[in-house]
Amino acid sequence: MSNAYFKVPHPINEPILSYAPGSPERAALKAKLKEMKSQQIEAPLIIGGKEVRSGKTAELLVPHDHSVKLGVYHKAGEKEVNMAIEAALKARKTWAEMPWEHRVSIFLKAAELLAGPWRSTLNAATMLGQSKTAFQAEIDAACELIDFWRFNAYYMAQLMGDQPYSPTGVWNRLEYRPLEGFVFAVTPFNFTSIGGNLPTAPAMVGCVTLWKPASSAVYSAYHIMRLLQEAGLPEGVINFVPGSGGQVGNPVMNSPHLAGIHFTGSTAVFQDMWKTIGENISRMNYYPRIVGETGGKDFIFAHNSADVDALVVAALRGAFEYQGQKCSAASRMYVPKSIWPKFKEKYAAEVKKIKMGDPEDFSNFMGAVIDRGAFESITAYIDHAKKSKEAEIITGGEYDDKKGWFIQPTTIVTNNPKFKSMEEEIFGPVMTIYVYEDSKLDEALELCDTTSPYALTGAVFAQDRAAIVKISNALRNAAGNFYINDKPTGAVVGQQPFGGGRASGTNDKAGSAMNLLRWMTARTIKETMSPPKDWRYPFMAEK
Repeated sequence: MSNAYFKVPHPINEPILSYAPGSPERAALKAKLKEMKSQQIEAPLIIGGKEVRSGKTAELLVPHDHSVKLGVYHKAGEKEVNMAIEAALKARKTWAEMPWEHRVSIFLKAAELLAGPWRSTLNAATMLGQSKTAFQAEIDAACELIDFWRFNAYYMAQLMGDQPYSPTGVWNRLEYRPLEGFVFAVTPFNFTSIGGNLPTAPAMVGCVTLWKPASSAVYSAYHIMRLLQEAGLPEGVINFVPGSGGQVGNPVMNSPHLAGIHFTGSTAVFQDMWKTIGENISRMNYYPRIVGETGGKDFIFAHNSADVDALVVAALRGAFEYQGQKCSAASRMYVPKSIWPKFKEKYAAEVKKIKMGDPEDFSNFMGAVIDRGAFESITAYIDHAKKSKEAEIITGGEYDDKKGWFIQPTTIVTNNPKFKSMEEEIFGPVMTIYVYEDSKLDEALELCDTTSPYALTGAVFAQDRAAIVKISNALRNAAGNFYINDKPTGAVVGQQPFGGGRASGTNDKAGSAMNLLRWMTARTIKETMSPPKDWRYPFMAEK
């Protein structure tokens, strides 16, 4: 029996490897890409620690090369979901009662495995399955996921150290328990690290989870699941159930044992899940904790004192890294008329230098968008701009699906601040710019604040400190993550806890103690050392 207070090592952010020519990590990654492309896998469901094959399969394809098949994965249906719920509930008691330091040790070991022998595997899986460049894969599948596991362990220990005041004769304490029932983790295609964090954050504090990864990111998710098994994750704690939203989601939503949802995805899906929970609430055992990060229509707001060269780089990287498929990606810009000519010339020249293609060619800055559905949705916005008298395309505008789902980095300039591509989330390599009159700064700020229903990320570029203060205050509620003279992407665990409000989610800040607390339920314990022996109070005496 453990009888000491254990401290989790103070985490530091995992260093980003360079993958420069001649580096050992570059050679290892190139070799792993070649190896994984040459093999096709059959990814099963993992329920109660056992491999389950439903027989209903879907292909694992490479977005940037339709001819390359990575294998197939088995899809869960109602039968398999119910099996997973049963397995999770069976595992719960033992897992919840396991000493917290042993639970944490599993995820700290997973972080070490990912930092070492699994690094090239997860990075290669992300490059092949999600068309990320080596750098985008490294900061996501390796560094951010390592950080999630290390920092969350540290935050959990900190939270449990938060204890109430105890007056003389009384010992008050808080016991931090996991939620009863199970947590449903629904993860997106665009970040492997989110895929690894959403099911493990609740598990770390003692919850059991069902994990439904996005169908277009099962390849990397399956490798995460295998890594966790190697790290010693007990059977049934996390159950891997990929499949269609309805086939997996409906039986989960109908379960009275649902204790929470940890979600990253579309606003519409999240709102539908919330609505369904509300409709089912009288039949549920608990009030489920609902944590979601959804859409974004993220902005860069430039002041006339902005450093134009820095603004160009931020706009290009913010809009087009990972093909704009980040919920934080810069999707709309507000540029003052006085600096517009200079900015336009430099920006257009730099965007035209972007090289796009297979991520295995490390000279490429962009890959392909994730699948046909995304390709058709994004290109519809480009076609709309081409036909509109209110818009002009100054970069890109072309696309090609012959080999992969490739869309050029596209920039739309509009004279209508409420233009379709200024308001709606596109989730692709499309930036829309509105040029405002310098004298109408307040009006432009009002437009930036109110044009979109989202409030995820945003940035201001200015050298004038008074302008920075003014713009930051005006846009206080327009972004949960706000950047000054930096692009609105690239939040780092432990440095910029991530999340937004309005239609962008519940702002529970992944990568911070705030998120972990959502999966814990406290029991207050009061112990009286010398309890009263007489029920009467002094005020009851007549004299």
